[in-house]
Amino acid sequence: MSESQIIDNLTRRAFFSRTSVGLGAAALATLQAGESSAATSQRVGGRADLPHHEPKANRAIYLFMSGAPSQMDMWDHKPTMADWFDKDLPDSIRQGQRLTTMTSGQSRFPIAPSIYKFSPHGRSGTMVSELLPHMAGKVDEIALVRSMYTEAINHDPAITYICTGDQLPGKASLGAWLSYGLGTENENLPAFMVMTASWTGRQQAQALYNRLWGSGFLPSKYQGVALRSSGDKVLYLSNPDGIDARVRRRMLDSLGRLNRSTAARIGDPETSARIAQYEMAFRMQTSIPELANISDEPQHVLDLYGPDVTKPGTFANSCLMARRMAERGVRFTQIFHRGWDQHGTLPKDLPNQCRDVDQPSAGLLTDLRQRGMLDDTLVIWGGEFGRTIYCQGELSKTNYGRDHHPKCFSIWMAGGGVRGGVVHGETDDFSYNIVKDPVHIRDLNATILHQLGIDHERFTYPFMGLDQRLTGVEEARVVNEILV
Repeated sequence: MSESQIIDNLTRRAFFSRTSVGLGAAALATLQAGESSAATSQRVGGRADLPHHEPKANRAIYLFMSGAPSQMDMWDHKPTMADWFDKDLPDSIRQGQRLTTMTSGQSRFPIAPSIYKFSPHGRSGTMVSELLPHMAGKVDEIALVRSMYTEAINHDPAITYICTGDQLPGKASLGAWLSYGLGTENENLPAFMVMTASWTGRQQAQALYNRLWGSGFLPSKYQGVALRSSGDKVLYLSNPDGIDARVRRRMLDSLGRLNRSTAARIGDPETSARIAQYEMAFRMQTSIPELANISDEPQHVLDLYGPDVTKPGTFANSCLMARRMAERGVRFTQIFHRGWDQHGTLPKDLPNQCRDVDQPSAGLLTDLRQRGMLDDTLVIWGGEFGRTIYCQGELSKTNYGRDHHPKCFSIWMAGGGVRGGVVHGETDDFSYNIVKDPVHIRDLNATILHQLGIDHERFTYPFMGLDQRLTGVEEARVVNEILV
């Protein structure tokens, strides 16, 4: 345990030992007064040595497209592929690279050019697919990175890798690291919140495990809190039948005394974390319903996000909720949108997926800018890897599918000190290999931390005899070329 952790733990013990009801009294007073969950003016929690430098962003929103969007159908225009229809991918391009078991048995790898039209947009003239008409209007506000890559070729290790910095489960997620390092600006809401949105593309989708927003080796209070679309917005937040707020308060006070006694006796930080979580849950009984109630949103704001914005659980509704979380001081919000795994019938499913996210993503950027929040809110959009230019299964002029491809894919970032109108990196004519400015997912995570005032090399946590880092032990660099 580090010196700062020991001091923090001792301080908490001293605080609880000198008060009769600890945080409970303050929480009950807040509940009784009916105070809103508006963000406080200063940081609550976090490491005393952070930030390492002046941050460009105070918070981040991560729009995660789970399943891997097809870069050559959306962001990475490859016009010469029209002449390659149904021709085999050259060995000189494939270079013996690893294949998944889903296509490794194919007798050939026929090229499937995108059937979607691309056109230049904005002052930057960035080429964007017709599938993204709303985001096409935002190209001068985003930095488009076309040269992302990873080593993982299957979904679970790949999404675990980009979310936690390791292909193997057990490490802390990006949001947990930020919660641990920077704390929150609102003690009535978690620092890290997660939503899993509905989708209208292929319904057979990869599972999402809560380790993607888990705390790993960090204390459990730093894990993400999932906001649900039906029932209790947060599981077990409501009081059981016959239990009102005052009874709940007395129960928590009694339980707190037992937990504080245990913490004083054995010094387990998880016991202190449990106390904090119980108290947070009590405060959230007021703050979460206020957060989720969008009846105060004017129609012109709802219109930014599109027709699905009032339907709980949709990506549009989740984007609006993310903005509401950001303005209430939530440090990190992550939205997972599933269904991007188009191994077949891509022309049927991909347009639906794009309609789900296109207008809400653009609307989020507009909403943040109109509120003066985009400058200090970092927004990230992307998936875990890309897709192949060759077809998986049967190929026709109007129908094709694509397999996993980790060697290159596209993401974008906006706000929070990111340069708008920038296209970074370049792939070959087949969108198969990077030919300029490669960006590893470690570099992406290092850049996100940097914009929030954190030096990824100095941001560590002791575990199993190592100083653990989100970016691991291999080299990672901040992508300064896309930053202001």
